[in-house]
Amino acid sequence: MNSPTPALDLQGISVVFTSPDNPGQRYVAVQEASLSVAPGEFVSVVGPTGCGKSTLLNIGAGLLHASGGTVKVFGEPLQGLNRRAGYMFQADSLMPWKNALDNVTAGLVFRGVPTDEAERQGKAWLARVGLAGFEDRYPHQLSGGMRKRVSMAQTLIMDPDIVFMDEPFSALDIQTRQLMENELLELWAAPGQGGHGKAVLFITHDLDEAIALSDRVVVLAAGPATRPIGEFVIDLPRPRDVAEIRDNPRFAELHAAIWAVLRDEVLRGYEQQKRKAA
Repeated sequence: MNSPTPALDLQGISVVFTSPDNPGQRYVAVQEASLSVAPGEFVSVVGPTGCGKSTLLNIGAGLLHASGGTVKVFGEPLQGLNRRAGYMFQADSLMPWKNALDNVTAGLVFRGVPTDEAERQGKAWLARVGLAGFEDRYPHQLSGGMRKRVSMAQTLIMDPDIVFMDEPFSALDIQTRQLMENELLELWAAPGQGGHGKAVLFITHDLDEAIALSDRVVVLAAGPATRPIGEFVIDLPRPRDVAEIRDNPRFAELHAAIWAVLRDEVLRGYEQQKRKAA
């Protein structure tokens, strides 16, 4: 039986940055890295600070052009922005002058969806993320967790085939974070609600979060010239509660196996950061 065409396929990706102050000075951020995500697969990428996790995400989203290698989306070469993808950023991406409903529907309106239909879909999505009745609230009137819910609805209402997530919950307290992680898994798994069948590429520094959410975890080497150095299938049962799954003995086994690969890279990355700061 043939494997399905990957939703996202990065092959031999290299990224070289040139110093704006010294054009002759070049920095290799990513070197010949390959990574693929199947349709409906949830893949997390972990690695030391500054190892190029977000760079690979931006390559897949079409926000950054690779110096070498190929990027394919459902078998087609990526040209320009990845219009089959949605992106949920680490920082708030909500427009402070718009209320929750207008933030959620902004993409639909830009796409030309009639206002009444956009509002109908927006209200339905706010209800799905637990914010029915908060349609008229502005970002400054919402808690951090509520703003993340709005951002999630804003991303998924566009019905993307691929969802890029760059440490979306890192600023939240642990209780709110776990609630958001469970909501993400429910939306991702629910048929007919914008999540079913979607490929997810999730960036995180938190190994526990990566294991609890994912089908597969990819470990990146410390930079410079980062590349994947480990790949682990997460064979924990679904559906999952991200708090309860941590008590599963298999969770501890997977954590130990991945940390054995990740630990040396974290230490190496830390030493590199110290030398840069010296």
